[in-house]
Amino acid sequence: MIKKRIIPCLDVKDGRVVKGIQFKGLRDIGDPVDLALYYNNEGADELVFLDISKTENGHALTLDIIQRTAEQLFIPLTIGGGIASLDDISQLLQHGADKVSLNSAALKNPKLIQEASDKFGKQCICIAIDSQYDEALDDYFCCTHGGKVRTDVRVYDWIQQVEALGAGELLVTSMAYDGMKQGFDIHHLNEIAKRVNIPVIASGGGGNARHFTELFTSTNVSAGLAASILHDKETTVNEIKTELQQGGVPVRWN
Repeated sequence: MIKKRIIPCLDVKDGRVVKGIQFKGLRDIGDPVDLALYYNNEGADELVFLDISKTENGHALTLDIIQRTAEQLFIPLTIGGGIASLDDISQLLQHGADKVSLNSAALKNPKLIQEASDKFGKQCICIAIDSQYDEALDDYFCCTHGGKVRTDVRVYDWIQQVEALGAGELLVTSMAYDGMKQGFDIHHLNEIAKRVNIPVIASGGGGNARHFTELFTSTNVSAGLAASILHDKETTVNEIKTELQQGGVPVRWN
């Protein structure tokens, strides 16, 4: 049985880690390099670094911070936020990223997924999806620009399209659940995992260790992402993994 992954997420704005609720009300958490080292030593399986100021404002890739972060890690590092070209991806991989996460640019130019997968290998290409539920249409739609702009692209269509184009992994954030700490969007994540044959990382809603057990026993997702509950020390990677193991969910012990 494939072991499940626990992945802390660093949302970085202007060189600092921040966190909000449903993508709003951001508060300062700390230095990304310090936090990366902490999570590396705490037994995280991977780390996701999302440069949200890059997505919003389009400033230059924060390569210095990324390189200093990567130098602290012995676990895979995924970088996302405002990546718009093959050159951007190349620079990030050269500065220590193991994978890149594409969202807005992929929706704008789906061909970028295929080109990136062909050039760098599908294992390097993660497609991030900020999923918003529309009650009137009873369907989920992709959002861009840090969740601020809703598109007409339906999530269930998009996940199958990106898999066909060569994406190696999906990172799905249920926007209504983000930062709420009430548990993951089990139904939605289950529907996504059933429709694709690539790993799915679940994001949005993890409030305690039990929520991760529920996630992995109720869906076939590969990993769970967490931010505020880990940053605020409400729980730890070790506590989540202990809870999972007790619940019969296989995990890695570094």
